[in-house]
Formats: sequence, structure tokens, C-alpha cells
Amino acid sequence: MRSGSTPRLSARGVALAVPGRALCTGLDFDVLPGECWAIVGPNGAGKTTLLSALAGLRPPAAGEIRYDGAPLPALSPRERARRRGWLPQDSVDYFPATVLETVLVGRHPHLARWQWETAADVGRARRALADVGLGGFDARQAGSLSGGERRRVALAAVLAQDPDLILLDEPSSHLDLVHQIAALDILARLRRERGKSIVMVLHDLHLALRYADHAIALGGGSATAGPADAVLTADALSRLFGHPLLALGEGSARTFVPA
Repeated sequence: MRSGSTPRLSARGVALAVPGRALCTGLDFDVLPGECWAIVGPNGAGKTTLLSALAGLRPPAAGEIRYDGAPLPALSPRERARRRGWLPQDSVDYFPATVLETVLVGRHPHLARWQWETAADVGRARRALADVGLGGFDARQAGSLSGGERRRVALAAVLAQDPDLILLDEPSSHLDLVHQIAALDILARLRRERGKSIVMVLHDLHLALRYADHAIALGGGSATAGPADAVLTADALSRLFGHPLLALGEGSARTFVPA
């Protein structure tokens, strides 16, 4: 967190709702350069709905969301895509494409209309594939990959896009333990070395504790946002999930287990 920095993402008085149910009201928080935020909560609490609203993919029921001080509705879709990356829960391949072509989609916000990708764009895409352990997969058909490999291709597309704000819905899904840590270590390095801002939905509380310095706990029609050490406590999470939890370990090994 950098004192005096303009927030990459701001939420003021945000309310979210689905038919017949309020998910949260009056949610306020700022995401500064170099911060990592985890969104946690039980199934159906509205985590994906919140992340979608933060990405500008659905309007909140009330309140305002800003990128770099600019109201989200005032930004064109291209400008939003230049400022924030978006990794949904699942990737759908509507048309046959190679792995390299799929990753190059991340460069489209930076290209003029009808402009082809340059050699620099291709180089950036290949570096992103190498970062996620898929160097040499360029010519493979994306539809032929395993679920975990396809997930890493989707992450590579976000890396190739190179936004300052990265929003991810369950980035560790479909990944085995080694690739979970590798993927989240990439994000940790981006925030540490390049000041990227990360907001991600996580079901694994250990990963939230390991990587996030701030958190949003969402459930029961309300949301609490703040420093991870204050939000991700055994008492608070026991109430949130409706089951007693015990805290174990310290530092990066800290986690919660059912009592």
C-alpha cells in the first residue's frame, strides 16, 4: 500500500442483489497499486456477482465503482479492457484456435481497429505462455488441452494483456497443487515487482491467507472489507461459513481447519 496513491479500483456504497435477495449493501473499499485482495464466502454468497460488477460486466444495484478515479460507466469497453484484466471461472472456446491465437486475444485492447498483432505482441504472448509453463504449446489447439492446461492458457492471455488491475474468479480452479502455487506466485511477483493490483475470488482459505494482504468476506447479505489479518480470523470465518474453524500454523503456512 502506497500512501497518497490514487486507487486503481474504488467502490463506494456498492449494493448487489439477485432476484429476491440482497447480497450486500454499502460496500466501500479502495484497491491501491501493489495490493492483493481476496474475496471469500460460502457458495451462493455473491462472490462472482461482486467480481463481475467490479469488472464492469454488470451494474451494481446501487453505489459507484471507479478505475483510477474515473467512474466506470464513463469508460469505453476498450478503455476498461486496457485498465483491467478479467479471468472468469471457466473459459469457453467458441471457435477452433491455437494456443498462441488464444493468448493473443489479450493484446486486442492495445491494437487499433483492423490492426494485426505485431512481432512485439507475439513475443509478449510467448513470454506469457513460458511464464505459466506452456512454452512450446503455441501450435496446439486450445480445445485439445486438459482443463488445467486450458486454465493456464487463460491466465497467460491476462498476462499478455498486461493491465494494471487484474480481476480473477477462482484462478486456481482446475489446477493441481504445484500449478496453483506457481500461478499465484506469478501474480504475487507482478504486484511486488510491477505494482499490479490483484482482486481474486478464492475458495481455498489457505491460499487467501498466503497471498492476500486485504480481503472481502461476503455472505448473509453483508460484506466486510479490510486488511486480511482483520477480516480473515477464525471467529469471523466461523460465523461466515456457519461452522467452527480453528487457526493453525504461522506465516505462509497459516490456515484454517474445521473444528
